[in-house]
Amino acid sequence: MSVDSLNLLNFADKKIRTLHVSWIAFFITFVVWFNHAPMLAFMKEAFDLSSQQLKALMILNVAMTIPARIFIGMLVDKFGPRLIYSGLLMTSGVICTAFALAQTYEQLALLRFLMGFTGAGFVIGIRLVSEWFPAKTVGVAEGVYGGWGNFGSAAAAMLLPSLALLFGGEDGWRYALMCTGAVAFLYGIFFYKVARNTPKGSTYFKPRKSGGLEVTSKRDFYLYLAMNIPMYIALAVLTWKLGPGKIGLLTDFASNVIYLSLAALFVFQTSQIYKVNKENLQNGVPELQRYKFKQVAILNWSYFVTFGSELAVVSMLPLFFMETFDLDPVKAGLLAAGFAFMNLVARPGGGWMSDKFGRKKTLSILIAGLAVGYMLLSQINSGWLIPFAVLATMVCSFFVQAGEGAVFAMVPLVQRRMTGQIAGMTGAYGNVGAVIFLTVLSFVDASTFFMFIAASAAVCFTLVQFLDEPDGHIAEVMEDGSVQLIEVS
Repeated sequence: MSVDSLNLLNFADKKIRTLHVSWIAFFITFVVWFNHAPMLAFMKEAFDLSSQQLKALMILNVAMTIPARIFIGMLVDKFGPRLIYSGLLMTSGVICTAFALAQTYEQLALLRFLMGFTGAGFVIGIRLVSEWFPAKTVGVAEGVYGGWGNFGSAAAAMLLPSLALLFGGEDGWRYALMCTGAVAFLYGIFFYKVARNTPKGSTYFKPRKSGGLEVTSKRDFYLYLAMNIPMYIALAVLTWKLGPGKIGLLTDFASNVIYLSLAALFVFQTSQIYKVNKENLQNGVPELQRYKFKQVAILNWSYFVTFGSELAVVSMLPLFFMETFDLDPVKAGLLAAGFAFMNLVARPGGGWMSDKFGRKKTLSILIAGLAVGYMLLSQINSGWLIPFAVLATMVCSFFVQAGEGAVFAMVPLVQRRMTGQIAGMTGAYGNVGAVIFLTVLSFVDASTFFMFIAASAAVCFTLVQFLDEPDGHIAEVMEDGSVQLIEVS
């Protein structure tokens, strides 16, 4: 099965039309979410920002997405992708416009934090595409959705600096950002009019309870609770980074309030997870309806090193090329776009490999290649020829983005009715990775930063060896209480 075999130009096929409508929505969210990266040089001049303030904006941009992807995943499973995606696009357009009009660094920081909500759009399309495509092609379809949508960050890097210069003046960058916000808002209206949650006559499976993932054993329950901890650690690290003695955006009092709020939220989330799973823990779950939560956990950590590293690198690469090779913002943005450019083929390629050669084998090979790729990037310096530096970034990015495609080729095959929540948690781990990697970057140079990612990938490779290939079917509980077997192979 190949990308071509999906007949991507057959617009008479409703599932193909749905795929195109979905990846364009995701593409727009990524343009909006990462429209700040190629604009950092303009903002640095306009607001006289320090290096630490710029790095704070990078971290803030991915922080909100951690809880947002969990929350959006629940909403998608409950209300469907059509309503949630259109609402997110329109809301993102408004926040983006406000960011473009910001007059102080504090306003920039707050609105960039809120813009992280836009990054949750990815989760919505994962559930939507999985509803329209069978398991034998879902890897390729999810790869096209994710890869072509992820290219939005490259498009922003390539186009927005030139658009800012076209508008001219000291506010050109503001007008460029406002254009992306307007497109997001208008496409949200269009998406609501044309998208549908499922093919006609299909059932949209929903979780029996809301508030957390359903697990099927006590061991999985405790593993689920443990897997929530890194997300809170990432948010606590961000709070510390923005507090007194560091960036200085938060006072001691504000930092302490956030720490206490995170602790309270963890306790509340734990209670909600227990409520959702109380009956299963007390009465047990029939063997036919069980699934292993370790599958979710391993996919989470895989996305931590794949998408987490992509978010971090996309955020810092334009500035890295500017400083390493003494380039202007436009040239640096174009060269840095090479990293995200590979999304067009790499992520669908990772999905295709997963469909054809197996989920575990594919993911193992790609994670290993990712580790080697980042080791190569760690060697880039001003003595390199620029074409070789760009080639190195593209080789590394192939393994990164193909790995992302392999992860989400398997996510819809774990438990269909909870695909939104599983995708949300896996996606959130990508942002946990971004926060951790960008925080490391604030303490070390670029070479050490790339080596740290390579070491993280090596650990993840070991975890992937414990992944199980999906069984042939998933048992889904119907609204009338009956159990239906859904084929996944």
